Amino acid sequence: MNRKKTRKIKVGNIYIGGDSPITIQSMCNTDTRDITSTIKQIKELESAGCDITRCAVPDMEAAEALKKIVKNVNIPIVADIHFDYRLALKSIDNGVSALRINPGNIGNIDKTKLVAEAARSKGIPIRIGVNSGSLEKELLNKYGKVCPEALVESALKHVNILESINFNDIVISIKSSNVMQMIESYRMISSKVDYPLHIGVTESGTIWRGTIKSSIGIGTLLSEGIGDTIRVSLTGDPVEEVKVGKEILKALGYKNDGIEFISCPTCGRTNIDLIKLAGEVEKKLSSCNKNLKIAIMGCVVNGPGEAREADIGIAGGNGEGLIFKKGKVLKKVKEEKLIEELMNEIKNM
Repeated sequence: MNRKKTRKIKVGNIYIGGDSPITIQSMCNTDTRDITSTIKQIKELESAGCDITRCAVPDMEAAEALKKIVKNVNIPIVADIHFDYRLALKSIDNGVSALRINPGNIGNIDKTKLVAEAARSKGIPIRIGVNSGSLEKELLNKYGKVCPEALVESALKHVNILESINFNDIVISIKSSNVMQMIESYRMISSKVDYPLHIGVTESGTIWRGTIKSSIGIGTLLSEGIGDTIRVSLTGDPVEEVKVGKEILKALGYKNDGIEFISCPTCGRTNIDLIKLAGEVEKKLSSCNKNLKIAIMGCVVNGPGEAREADIGIAGGNGEGLIFKKGKVLKKVKEEKLIEELMNEIKNM
């Protein structure tokens, strides 16, 4: 697929847009003022494969806490700020790599200039974040409802403010909890600007429902070449957001590191507890960073053939199963030894 070439923006020690890889973002759900808990969660996100993490900055105490947080983590931190330009200035002083702030919501143009000049001096980009739940009243009155046209107009209004003061290190997000509205909004803004886009379905729900909505919304746009950085918004542990994000990128071929897991849905030919088997294998491989495609199949008749593109896999039988590589059978193993033998083979690959 052809990915749209956008501007390349530096965020800490990585890049967004241009020819840089699509990055995965998340947001801490800890209280930023609780420095220990926030650092712990960011390190968990780092280990899961998160590229950029955002922290809420509701007050000056949280802005001050960022100084220690930034010094104790390895990935870029984005300060999420609403309304108060002083929180942005303090966050910049304390070493964040980016701001999430809407310039039209922090007061007059002089305050916006102060933030933009401070960000420019440190090479810090600003992400404009438009959300369907907080659309300006004048735009709601103009369009009569939340719609892609209104969301895009809101984003462009904030962009124009920054451009008017010669600030161009901009990333844009236009999020909605309505998947189709989100897709159309990003298509529209992508046709109008060349700034990198941060894509996601906001408030998508619990891990199960949110994963489905996010996969459809984010996946559709990425398949069209739209999007430079993603965030899967889930009600739950933010580490789950990163896991889902990685799988979306893998499914579309944008990421090929780590395990790709294939398993069949089972049918009347299945003579092994494949659901349990697949769950145990997936759990054991959750921290494996080898670039492998692994298949767990329920049928010894068709399993190796159907999953011949897998690097290694299991095909279950009646009380026993086959271990195969690239569609060719390696050995026959008793059911109770299948996982152990598979893990030994993977360890040696």
